[in-house]
Amino acid sequence: MTDAATSPALDFIAKTVAENPVVVFMKGVPDQPRCGFSSVVVQILDHLGVAFVGVDVLQDDDLRQGVKTFTDWPTIPQLYVKGEFVGGSDIVREMFQSGELKTFLAEQGVLAA
Repeated sequence: MTDAATSPALDFIAKTVAENPVVVFMKGVPDQPRCGFSSVVVQILDHLGVAFVGVDVLQDDDLRQGVKTFTDWPTIPQLYVKGEFVGGSDIVREMFQSGELKTFLAEQGVLAA
């Protein structure tokens, strides 16, 4: 195993994703997103009434790089539901617009009926 695979940042990401039904790794915090893409994801989740944990990747460079390594996905924000990587801002927005996101979240039991 490489050092990267056992880094504290990756351990933190795995633990956060495992312990919280809905997690957004984002720039800034849900009340104050620090990029437009993070803001879009927060607005969509708020609109749908989903409780989620926002993790600010700008606080820690290891975390910012680690989350990209964790999913092999190059951009932030990243949405996880029940430990599964859903996607970034574009995917979340497309799923929301098509109604797929609401259905998916309801199926996962994280959406209030």
